[in-house]
Amino acid sequence: MAAELHLPDLPEVPISLGVARTHAPRRSLGAWLRDAVSAYLPLLLMALLASGSWWLVKNTPQPLKTREGEPVRTEPDYTMSRFVMERFAPDGRLKVRMEGAVMRHFPDTDRIEIDELQLRSFAPDGRVTEARSRRALSNGDGSEVQLIGAARMDSLDRQGQALSVSSEFLHLYTVSEKLRTHLPVLVQREGTEIRAGAMSYEHALGRVELSGVQRASFAPRVAKKP
Repeated sequence: MAAELHLPDLPEVPISLGVARTHAPRRSLGAWLRDAVSAYLPLLLMALLASGSWWLVKNTPQPLKTREGEPVRTEPDYTMSRFVMERFAPDGRLKVRMEGAVMRHFPDTDRIEIDELQLRSFAPDGRVTEARSRRALSNGDGSEVQLIGAARMDSLDRQGQALSVSSEFLHLYTVSEKLRTHLPVLVQREGTEIRAGAMSYEHALGRVELSGVQRASFAPRVAKKP
């Protein structure tokens, strides 16, 4: 007679192959925050720099532009009182020095108007030309100056003799050393005075052209002793 043996049912146990897993210890909130900041800090800095650059671009002042169809301003855009303005050559040599009571800049013509002008122009050879007038109009670099009202210019001619020109209007070109007027003028040179209706003078050629009614007076020559 065969005997039967009955075993109780055993619980199922999961089996896995490999290294046994261990549970990592729980990290504190402060450590987690430090790791997060370290990981994302470069990204945050780049975002801040980009935002700052955008703000600078949006808030950078733009040059003033004349609107289409809008007339250019005919009144001065700035004035200066008791000013001194100097212009220099590329080699550092002083070319023109202008000073006066008031200077006004006009943007429509980019010219300046000066009250009580005192001007000194320095030639490359060291010769100095001085000019003055109650009012003057000049371009930006002082190479062209219109002397208006009690105008006078003092310089030396090609022979080194003193030359003075007076009129109610003188147009002076400091670079090309030319002087012109369409109004009555008085020219004085070494005791000689000539009055004319108009004048044109070019220093490089040593030429004076007078027009209109002319009158002259000459200083008597002193006889040389034998």
